[in-house]
Amino acid sequence: MEEFIDRFGQPTWLPFSVVSARLLLAAALGAVVGMEREWRNRPAGLRTHILICLATAAIAILTIEITHVDVFAGQEIRIDPIRLVEATTAGVAFLAAGLIFFAKGEVHGLTTGAGMWLAGAIGLAVGLGFWQIALLATVLAVIVLGLLQLVQIDKGE
Repeated sequence: MEEFIDRFGQPTWLPFSVVSARLLLAAALGAVVGMEREWRNRPAGLRTHILICLATAAIAILTIEITHVDVFAGQEIRIDPIRLVEATTAGVAFLAAGLIFFAKGEVHGLTTGAGMWLAGAIGLAVGLGFWQIALLATVLAVIVLGLLQLVQIDKGE
């Protein structure tokens, strides 16, 4: 039983306080992007954007962690971080594509889908420790979603 308990969990390479801070920041930045969508009553709002950002941050953190697991010590491991980006992009794109539809000669849901994709990128940035990039992307998203709405001719999104 002692061996089971010893092997059940993995110690993290990153301090748990760093992991916690990254996940909390991802949730907060996802909320900032999702708040605008929520305010405009779009299908993917606050909770969706928080979950996407949080999920991609967790995936990024796990990617860092698995490169430091003792189980792989002494084995040749080739890490390709582009696979992380590809998998996240594909997963979020699948969700976002479900929101885009064509009705009465107009396309709807593109901005919401793009916001979801951006939430995924923000989550990856935070999870990998690039909080500055994530913060700037969030600020720019708020500018694009909020302020540019004031100058846009209403085309139904």
